[in-house]
Amino acid sequence: MVCFFLFLLFFGQVVQSLRICSFNVRSFGEAKRKNPGIIEVIVEIISRCDIMLLMEIKDNRNRICPFLLEKLNGQSEGPYRFVVSNRLGRRNYKEQYAFFYRSESVCVKQIYQYPDLQPGDEDAFSREPFVIWFNSPRTAVKEFVIIPIHTTPEMAVKEIDELYDVFLDVMLRWKTKNFVFMGDFNAGCGYVAKKQWKNIRLRNHTDFVWIIDDKNDTTVKSTTHCPYDRIVLHGETLINSTTLGSANIFDFQSAFSMTEEQALAVSDHFPVEFQLRTTRRSSGRIARYCRTLV
Repeated sequence: MVCFFLFLLFFGQVVQSLRICSFNVRSFGEAKRKNPGIIEVIVEIISRCDIMLLMEIKDNRNRICPFLLEKLNGQSEGPYRFVVSNRLGRRNYKEQYAFFYRSESVCVKQIYQYPDLQPGDEDAFSREPFVIWFNSPRTAVKEFVIIPIHTTPEMAVKEIDELYDVFLDVMLRWKTKNFVFMGDFNAGCGYVAKKQWKNIRLRNHTDFVWIIDDKNDTTVKSTTHCPYDRIVLHGETLINSTTLGSANIFDFQSAFSMTEEQALAVSDHFPVEFQLRTTRRSSGRIARYCRTLV
């Protein structure tokens, strides 16, 4: 009995998880920043995660990310940092991608704004991916790249397919095989019909594993059932380091006992997430890994 207890104690100390999340906050601008109730929910959602990708940030004064960082570090365990893209988009409509991450768990090795200038296929993305290479000394996989995307719904098939070209470009630039593609793909309902999946290379190549699949509903509205938000993994080490069954939708409406109207004031999307296995035996190595921080 004592041996069994010691095993559980040891196992509980060694095996943990690193939670990686993605959330389209829907038109996240000054109105939401100034709403304490909405900000409280957003901060609670981010603080569940070790890495959080936020999308649809509409901020021409660069106030939102510093504001969120102050709120997060004022009430969460472990200090957060963030990296944020430039304002991306065509013509006057612009958005930003932002990554908030616990600096005691991971650090940023490299940042790459995909230029979207492939000859003959320029401007393929409405909001070209803001690519981050993370060092993660506490996980079974020690480094991985996250490629985010928020597609334009009507161009979802083309933009999801174009992620394969981003993958090839980053593979040549950085010597890694571990990739996470995540974000609001708009990959469902009327935007990606079943017959169109054959035109998406990220789906047809068996090396890519879709862990948020076609049956998941990532929308808040009770009248919709659409798998818009997705997570796709590449790389044997990364895939084998993923905690079994951890890919999930975080239903913050239910978790925080909100009405649908209250939840929709935050976003019409639920966050998606998965976890990587970690071990405390490498906890003292974060400083050495983070010397590459850009």
